[in-house]
Amino acid sequence: MSEGEEALVKSSLCVYLIPAIIAFLYFVLSDQKKGKVKKEEVVKNLGKQLISDNPEMRGEEVIDKEQELDAGVKTYEPYFAEDTPHVALNHVRYTEEEMLQRSRDFYLEINKRRSCRMMSTDAVPRSVMENILLAGGTSPSGAHTEPWLFCLVGNQEIKEQIRDIVEQEELVNYNSRMGDQWVNDLKFVKTDWKKEYLSEAPWLILVFKQTYGLLEDGGRRNFYYNEISTCISAGLLLAAIQMAGLVTLTSTPMNAGPALRKLLNRPPREKLMLLLPCGYPAKDATVPGITRKPLEEISAVYE
Repeated sequence: MSEGEEALVKSSLCVYLIPAIIAFLYFVLSDQKKGKVKKEEVVKNLGKQLISDNPEMRGEEVIDKEQELDAGVKTYEPYFAEDTPHVALNHVRYTEEEMLQRSRDFYLEINKRRSCRMMSTDAVPRSVMENILLAGGTSPSGAHTEPWLFCLVGNQEIKEQIRDIVEQEELVNYNSRMGDQWVNDLKFVKTDWKKEYLSEAPWLILVFKQTYGLLEDGGRRNFYYNEISTCISAGLLLAAIQMAGLVTLTSTPMNAGPALRKLLNRPPREKLMLLLPCGYPAKDATVPGITRKPLEEISAVYE
């Protein structure tokens, strides 16, 4: 093939290939856009379905919007002044032997912690529960905003109402929302939609995260990392409950949060994360005979 013929072939290929490539890219991008629109539509419809299944969710959406409009957004000074004085850290440095013993002792005690669904009705002093809440309140938080609220419920009538709300939602959860795999994975726990412990435990702790705070002038205080901060506080609550010689269960009342918030007359800016029944275990209490993952499966060490 001569140079002229080769140039002619290349020119012809360019004439046909470039439009083909442009057309290909056009259809690909169009499909992606259509796919994105379709995905957004599916998510939107799913959200509508979830809200239509739960009247309380519909109510919360409206209340939240009204709350936002009423509160408005104002400029405000930081909650803590820039020149806030720093004080000496209260810290005791232990010997290596003491550290090893203390860390071992704590592990051995906290390793006894088990989720307990069989609760005694025996009374627990309120003062003990208040110390547990104080321990939860020592959690770190973004910019020291402390975005948590612990509702301590000992009133039997309110506990019965809480149980009724949770069981109504759990019945739907187990029958339709959770799916077969989830329900099957829980069978070894021997749990279902009935939650007797909610009315049997002497105390219930409802852990709310606060999405923002309110200032005296009506402005808002940003609560940074409010979810992870509240989660850390819940971990400290679990440790404090164990150290006090009590038991609990990390109950997550799926879809019951808005109704429970209204029952306790909490504002829309507070979202329920956990419901912890707290007290002594029943005398005949049992737990699944399972073990925890060994250290090598939950850690990766880089020295």
